[in-house]
Amino acid sequence: MHPNQARFNMIEQQIRPWNVLDLQVLELLDNVHRDEFVPAAHKSLAFADLEIPLPAGQCMLAPRLEARLLQDLAVQSHESVLEIGAGSGFMAALLAHRARQVLTLEIVPELAAFARSNLAQAGLNNVTVREADGSKLGASEGKFDVILLSGSVGQIPQDLLKHLTIGGRLGAIVGDDPVMNCTIVTRTSETDFRTVATWETVVQRLQGFAEPERFQF
Repeated sequence: MHPNQARFNMIEQQIRPWNVLDLQVLELLDNVHRDEFVPAAHKSLAFADLEIPLPAGQCMLAPRLEARLLQDLAVQSHESVLEIGAGSGFMAALLAHRARQVLTLEIVPELAAFARSNLAQAGLNNVTVREADGSKLGASEGKFDVILLSGSVGQIPQDLLKHLTIGGRLGAIVGDDPVMNCTIVTRTSETDFRTVATWETVVQRLQGFAEPERFQF
């Protein structure tokens, strides 16, 4: 199947039915070619409704999840974005088309290099890939309007919330298999946050983040 037709099918058969109706998001998924961010061995799966394997045992999120996260975070053109878990760089590419600037952190050196190469070939100059552990973000990183965790965590990382601007949003997939929830935390003031859990899914854990304590009785 021609990539253009496969991309069209992905949008119409996977993404729209998953309540992604923002026309700007749909247009972006048509214009940013996902197959250019997929490892060569898996090009034929670029538009399939599955998690595509990446080096070091990692994976790309399914297209419908990427689209729904992008829609829920409602990134604006003046905003700065932090992504944790660069993977192939595809989500960073989508974010870069919406935001003023994007910093994406990747703990796996091979993946950081892969994402950096893919983003450079895409000609995006407002996104930076840094090899780093996103769970140990220093105070010197400053604040961001949007923080996205491109993978799951056992609980909302409280240390990351202080890096949100007022009105800023953190998006993460939170919980344990078999039930995880996409959770959006909005900073409403210096001390207050609003948390909304929306849709359910199950995705791979992000590396480096602590698991919540489990109480045994």
